[in-house]
Amino acid sequence: MPKKSENKIKKSSSEKEKTEKIEKLSQEEFEKKVLELSEKGLTSEKIGEELRQRGIHSKEYSKKISQILKEKNKYTNPDLKNLEEKLKKVKVHSEKNKQDKRAMREKERIFAHIRKLRKYLNVPIK
Repeated sequence: MPKKSENKIKKSSSEKEKTEKIEKLSQEEFEKKVLELSEKGLTSEKIGEELRQRGIHSKEYSKKISQILKEKNKYTNPDLKNLEEKLKKVKVHSEKNKQDKRAMREKERIFAHIRKLRKYLNVPIK
């Protein structure tokens, strides 16, 4: 029976082989990947996670993901987007459950948070 340390060594060497097989993308290809993922509705945070899972690290390239998206006018603040999605969920819940006072209060609280964040980021209120 092999020792535990031998198994760890074998696993780590196979992981290295996987990362070595991935070739580095050019700057243009990296930007195309970022724009493809943004069209799926992902924020800059989620795009970074998705690329890291594929073995592509954004630090190897000259531009940040958010900078690429700002140049193409596709950038939305992740905090703002997450709050807006949360507000939609709470609105749906409060429409179904009219008597839920806590949900009504939560809806007001989230809306106020969005308003403050939009004011701070100088984003017009819809």
